[in-house]
Amino acid sequence: MRAIALCFCFASLSTVGFAESLDPPLDNKRLTVHTLLREDIFAGWRANDMERFARGEKNIELLLEQRPASKAELLSWQGGTVLFRAVLAHEAGNDEQFQRLYTSALEIFAEAKSLGAKNPAVSAVVGGSYVMFADRLPEELRAAAWNECYDHYQSLWSQQGRLVDRLPVHIRGELLAGLVQSSQRTGRTEELGQYLDKMLEVLPDTPYARIAERWKTDPQAAATGNISCKSCHAEGRLSARLAATEDK
Repeated sequence: MRAIALCFCFASLSTVGFAESLDPPLDNKRLTVHTLLREDIFAGWRANDMERFARGEKNIELLLEQRPASKAELLSWQGGTVLFRAVLAHEAGNDEQFQRLYTSALEIFAEAKSLGAKNPAVSAVVGGSYVMFADRLPEELRAAAWNECYDHYQSLWSQQGRLVDRLPVHIRGELLAGLVQSSQRTGRTEELGQYLDKMLEVLPDTPYARIAERWKTDPQAAATGNISCKSCHAEGRLSARLAATEDK
């Protein structure tokens, strides 16, 4: 089974030192929609670079026209962008805009799930979006968001769990991170312990394991802590992929 990179450190982005901004060649059929979109989307999500984020939003629209076979995956990305816009509206105190955008994000996620009910990429992007932003939603909406997140990671686990020790460290870590964090946030204490133990088993000597040890000894640290995005890809992944396709 093709492993799907999960939430969500598809590229290592910080507030400074971005790789040179690119205009992705959307007609390059050797590149997945995820490769074409993630660096611009994460520039907004991780570093508040809204110019690049807006370009990513525009490219989703263009790819929806150009790659109808990838509609479910593209809608999952689009739902994540709208969710982020909703969170920004909430944090700016614009309740009316937040409600409109949040409702739209839920509708887009629902359509993505309907089109790709068994598509692990959809579960990865939607689940990862909730890991990124559920704690930034209004308090009364967080439980539902985390339950939805939990469901998406359970779907991924049903497809990838038996292979977890053979997955790359990043994918292994982010899969278990989503399971750990969504279990913790939804009060599934027994499952939380099981996934923490699994993380310690298959991710020794990694940042994931170090946090897992802390969470096991200090459950209060888990209540507000974050265990995801601890082994991000290097910057410029799109540049590298473009170069590789040109060499073929």
